[in-house]
Amino acid sequence: MAGRWRDGRGRLIVHGEDVGDDSYSGNDGDSDGAVVAVPRVVPLELATSYRARAKGLLGRDGIDGALLLSPANSIHTFRMRIPIDVAYLDRHLRVLAVVTMRPGRLGRPRLRSRHVLEAAAGAMAGWGVRAGVRVEVVEGE
Repeated sequence: MAGRWRDGRGRLIVHGEDVGDDSYSGNDGDSDGAVVAVPRVVPLELATSYRARAKGLLGRDGIDGALLLSPANSIHTFRMRIPIDVAYLDRHLRVLAVVTMRPGRLGRPRLRSRHVLEAAAGAMAGWGVRAGVRVEVVEGE
């Protein structure tokens, strides 16, 4: 369940799945194709105050990791310089949807969304962030 966070830095833990990767399965090299949960850790910026949420990624040329806007159920990319991936999260930090938005767009509000995660376009697919996946937020570094 989501906590009450403060502006700052932290880590995003993505609880995803990989298929048949012996380096994580703990077996001796005989891959049986089993599905193994592999959490991914991503650097995270937290934007929880009105001011930090309003600024978001405006004026940046990129981001190392992800930015969490909380509370939020929609975003826009007006005055942004880069396309971004946007993940809408429910109150239990489960991903409802992931979309890629170009600069100058208005995202539609998601009714069950309580938090919005932003990252450079294409990054979320590499982290395994997709609808149904659960993420975890750890404050501090």
